[in-house]
Amino acid sequence: MILTVTLNTALDITYAVRSLRPHASHRVSEVIERPGGKGVNVARVLAALGHEVTVTGFAGGDTGRAVRERLAGTAGLTDALVPVAGATRRTVAVVDERSGDTTQLNEPGPQITPAEWGAFLDRYDELLPGASAVALCGSLPPGVPVGAYANLVRGARSSGVPVLLDTSGEPLRRGVAARPDIIKPNADELAELTGSHEPLRATQDARRRGAHAVVASLGAQGLLAVSPEGRWHAAPPITLHGNPTGAGDSAVAGLLSGLVEKLPWPDRLACAVALSAATVQAPGAGEFDRAVYEELRGRVAVTSEVTAA
Repeated sequence: MILTVTLNTALDITYAVRSLRPHASHRVSEVIERPGGKGVNVARVLAALGHEVTVTGFAGGDTGRAVRERLAGTAGLTDALVPVAGATRRTVAVVDERSGDTTQLNEPGPQITPAEWGAFLDRYDELLPGASAVALCGSLPPGVPVGAYANLVRGARSSGVPVLLDTSGEPLRRGVAARPDIIKPNADELAELTGSHEPLRATQDARRRGAHAVVASLGAQGLLAVSPEGRWHAAPPITLHGNPTGAGDSAVAGLLSGLVEKLPWPDRLACAVALSAATVQAPGAGEFDRAVYEELRGRVAVTSEVTAA
């Protein structure tokens, strides 16, 4: 079982409009609602790949109930979310059908009480022994300690469970110091962490700060990975246009899938890049176009840049 942690779950709402213009009224052509939050998106992709996955984090209020109802129909996915008094947040994505651009609006999330945080820690400790890998993903809702991910990384490591961390800002800085097995920042998050805008230098710096391996998302240019085994760049064979929301989460799912299947790094990266590209072609986060994924996976260019980093 792969365990994904989403402390700030969401109900993702996607609006499609013909052309998004500031200060104007818009007629929405399509509305789609899905369970969301980065770790939930990762879990849905993993389940679609055939993995058994458990989702934990927080859910509350009417939106929390809506999230859980939509998760209930996902084959291979187990809901282990912790109920809270506050309402789960909503995220709204507005897709401009003419340009393909997406505008994202993210609510902050519910206020988490100390008792609710304690209940989550108990649930996490219960789930860890049965996990083959853990993904800690996304933002922290109000009330959760800024060092929360560092604490959860240490818990996974003490249980001998490999852990991937995908967050940003201060939670990432503290989490890296707890020595996660993999971190997956995008270029901006990596620059904020290290102060360097040169991707290879920044990934190496992030490893020195504590991460065992660093996989940096470079958008349409693919992934740059630095680990004790080597350095690789994986790039998609073509540029696909569509909704990029959730593409990074699908990359995380690919990395986790390759990790538990014990694939070599180049194969993990090819899987992650192909899934990310296939998500751009899907209606929204947590989904991917399977035909695109199967077609691209064998065509991803993975180049090695010497031995150890």
